[in-house]
Amino acid sequence: MSGNGSDVSDWWSTAIIDMAPGQIRLRGHTIEELVGAVTFPQMIWLMTRGDLPSEGQARLLEHALVAAVDHGPQAPSIAAARMAVTCGLGLNGAISSAVNMLDDVHGGAGEQTVEMLRAIDDDTACGTPLGEAVPKAIDEWQAKRSRYIPGFGHRFHKPEDPRAPRLLSLVDEAARDGVVDGRFAAIGRALQAELNARKGSPVPMNIDGATAVIYAELGFAAPLARGLFCLSRSVGIVAHAWEQMQQGGRNKGPTPPAYRWTYTGPNPIEE
Repeated sequence: MSGNGSDVSDWWSTAIIDMAPGQIRLRGHTIEELVGAVTFPQMIWLMTRGDLPSEGQARLLEHALVAAVDHGPQAPSIAAARMAVTCGLGLNGAISSAVNMLDDVHGGAGEQTVEMLRAIDDDTACGTPLGEAVPKAIDEWQAKRSRYIPGFGHRFHKPEDPRAPRLLSLVDEAARDGVVDGRFAAIGRALQAELNARKGSPVPMNIDGATAVIYAELGFAAPLARGLFCLSRSVGIVAHAWEQMQQGGRNKGPTPPAYRWTYTGPNPIEE
């Protein structure tokens, strides 16, 4: 027999939760002292960061979470949740079907924008002027990653995404109150200006860019920006899945049955 007697208890190691019969501690806080005393955004911060945020930090986090809850049935993740319900799945199945679609293209832009914001911040910390660091970051991103700059541009909201300026104004308020220092908001605005100049027309900061500014200002790691977006969008997913349950419907596809797809394969009848 191998092991030293602790191989079972050490199989999983966590600093998040400790439990014993009749006792639950989360990050060192008993559940009794948390329930009724902290908000859900504060709890998210505690669980992911290990400490409790200030009221100002929690409010700013909450603003980002509220802004991203939903974007309608045309969003692939929301459509997937509603279709899943019509196929007989319950809420848990609808949620998992939808969240699994929040990857690099649909749902990953927030994480990518935080990466870019931090890269520019690191460059300026080394002495590069912001006016040089921003175009350099854009050029490098387009050369190595994609021609699309994450966090900017929107196929539906033109000339601007209404969520972005509101969130940026709340970041400005938080900076005036000393909650954050505002440097990532400045970087975001510099990116906006550079992209506008290159295109010659507005390239609006979108919800991913605005929430990324907040997550960077609050010190969240880039991968957590995607996780937080999943938490936020899950609210809309649940709402749409539940609404679809009330409406009914069976096996609803992405379009009404009368609309057909474009077939591009061989047609023996015409040959």
